Amino acid sequence: MAGHSKWANIKHKKAAVDAKRGKAFSKIAKEITVAARLGGGDPAANITLRPLLSKARAVNMPADNIERAIKKGTGEGSEGVQFDELVYEGYAGDGVGLIVQCLTENKNRTASEVRHCFNKHNNNLGQTGSVSRSFQRKGVISFSLENTDEEALLEAAMEAGAENFEQQGDSFVVTCDPSTYPDICDHLEKAGFTAIDSELTLVPDLLFEMTDVGNVKNVMAFIEALEDLDDVQNVYTNMDVPDEIAEQLDEG
Repeated sequence: MAGHSKWANIKHKKAAVDAKRGKAFSKIAKEITVAARLGGGDPAANITLRPLLSKARAVNMPADNIERAIKKGTGEGSEGVQFDELVYEGYAGDGVGLIVQCLTENKNRTASEVRHCFNKHNNNLGQTGSVSRSFQRKGVISFSLENTDEEALLEAAMEAGAENFEQQGDSFVVTCDPSTYPDICDHLEKAGFTAIDSELTLVPDLLFEMTDVGNVKNVMAFIEALEDLDDVQNVYTNMDVPDEIAEQLDEG
């Protein structure tokens, strides 16, 4: 992952708040349902489902919720649910790139809500590929700086086949190819390391550094507004928040 950014740590703090409000549960449940519908409910045989279960456990999602989401996808005990994936690309602030991934039962509703959110915050939707061409799909696993032996984690990660290992703020971050992600998660867990966050995500090739705290606040408010939409699953960005700007956000 290029560059050093505190944006990941800001995201983790927000994710913790979202989990308390139950928002994270509903979004992850929807992803689990889709994965189970496409590849079955057995995580050992479904490479897409496995990281989602790790993600669910990382935010302390109840086991009953996980099981219910899997059964909904496989059609057991409830009516089948059909979600369509929609992806929007656009720009915010001084030119920060954004990719908005949605899962929806109503494409028209989702398109209207996302477009309205962009317009309301005076930001611009882009054409397909205008932003995504500068991102790569990666597995990203984060560990607490405070409770982790850096050398031991680095050795285990490299042994498992990770592509990159670095410190980002108060976390150690392991990055890998999506195809090796489930096996690396398993390897690190068996080696005694407990992840604080784990996901298949989109990683920017280059980070866009934000040097004005007001602009950072505006972009963050826009991202939060997008994430508050029921059909929005993930918002990916190439925004880089330098340490001095992040400290001002903490103070404010």
